[in-house]
Amino acid sequence: MAEIQRSSQVSTPDIWRSILIGGSKKSWVLFEHGTCVILMNPTPDDLATQATDILKEWGPVRAGSSAGDFNVIDLEDNPGGYVVTGHHNDVLNYVPAEAMEEGASDMVAGLVGRGNRDVDASELKVVHIEDNLG
Repeated sequence: MAEIQRSSQVSTPDIWRSILIGGSKKSWVLFEHGTCVILMNPTPDDLATQATDILKEWGPVRAGSSAGDFNVIDLEDNPGGYVVTGHHNDVLNYVPAEAMEEGASDMVAGLVGRGNRDVDASELKVVHIEDNLG
């Protein structure tokens, strides 16, 4: 089985801008291990606090529950890699192709992304805020 690796700052704001559909109109917050929380109905208050509250509740992995489930979207084009979704539609994790061993399955990418989301939910370290409230 492929080795599961974690690294700090696995995604950048530019990568998320290229991934998100209509991303220029949504506010979102990026965490250290690649988790992006999209704020669908943000208030002009502290966006980081809003995203942190969502990730605290919806980020931790709980085996045997929907919090352990994930889906994987293979980004064949720019930027490549994988987006891993979970049980909250607005909490996503990006796994770059370079973080995966050659030939690794989508399931391994999903496990990496889910694990990164779990670490982000524990550490709650914000690395970027995309404020598009105007």
